Amino acid sequence: MPPLDKTPFWKTKTLSEMSPSEWESVCDGCGKCCLISLEDEDTGDILLTDVHCKLFNNETCRCRDYVNRKQHVPDCVKLTPGSIAKLQWMPQTCAYRLLNEGKDLPEWHHLVSGDGNSIHRAGMSVQGATISEKDVSDAGLLTRITVWPGEPDHDGG
Repeated sequence: MPPLDKTPFWKTKTLSEMSPSEWESVCDGCGKCCLISLEDEDTGDILLTDVHCKLFNNETCRCRDYVNRKQHVPDCVKLTPGSIAKLQWMPQTCAYRLLNEGKDLPEWHHLVSGDGNSIHRAGMSVQGATISEKDVSDAGLLTRITVWPGEPDHDGG
């Protein structure tokens, strides 16, 4: 009897070929896509802040109401296999972005490590390091720009 193929699904399927449960499991839980981002008008660079969406749980790095999020946050973007390539603001370390670009998942990704907390231990999430948008004025966002691990430093530093 031939051995069963043990190649992980994310290496054998495109994003659009994944089942809904496979698609959802690709999310690494970093929380970076739930941060308020700003666009530099001169360069077009996307700058992340340390300010999270009002539905984001800072400790679990998950949405407090994922299923109904669009009702509470109408501009929340629903990722799809067709939209990921167009969303240049997505974090560089985003598992969906990496797979869409033909790259592999990093060793700290839970599908690779088998541990949902490995991303936090690796320092690649925003867990415990953000504040709610309810606590920051629009003008105050400029003072909250943060360079997160794995993301570009647009100051050249």
